[in-house]
Amino acid sequence: MDEIILAKTKDMNATHKKEHGNYEYYRHELVPMRKDGQCRISMYEIPPKQAAYPYHYHTKNEEAFYILQGKGLLKTPNGEKVVTAGDFIFFPANENGAHKLTNTSDTDKLVYLDFDTHNEIDVAFYPDSGKIGIWGKGINQLYKVQEQVEYYDGE
Repeated sequence: MDEIILAKTKDMNATHKKEHGNYEYYRHELVPMRKDGQCRISMYEIPPKQAAYPYHYHTKNEEAFYILQGKGLLKTPNGEKVVTAGDFIFFPANENGAHKLTNTSDTDKLVYLDFDTHNEIDVAFYPDSGKIGIWGKGINQLYKVQEQVEYYDGE
C-alpha cells in the first residue's frame, strides 16, 4: 500500500480476541501490516480487569503507546506505574523494554494507540513464563526456553 490512510475508528470493525483468562482486547487496525511497510498502528480497547498481552519484550520491533482513555497499570523491569489518558510510553527493542499493560478499572475500558515498527524476523521473550516467540515470515511460533536443544541436534 503506497497511499495515505485516513482511518475513522467509528466506521471500523474491531478484531476481538479473548483466548485466555485475564487477556482480552478489541483492536482497530489503523495502519495494517504491509509487505514492505515499516510501521503498524492500532487502537486497542481493553475491557476492565484485562490485559492485551502477557509481560514481554521484543528484540527487533520497537513499540510506543499513547493512552487515550482510562487508567492502567504498566509493568516494566523498573516496577509498576499507573498510566492515564495523555501518557506516552516508548518501549525499546531489548529487555529494558519489557512491558505488560493491564486495565485496572472495574467499569471503564482502557483505550490506547499502539505504534509498532515491523522487522522480519522478530523474537519476543516472555520472562514470567519462560517462553520465546519467533514472529515473521510465516513462522509465528512460541517455545519454552527450557526446551533448548544442542546446535547439531537432529542433523
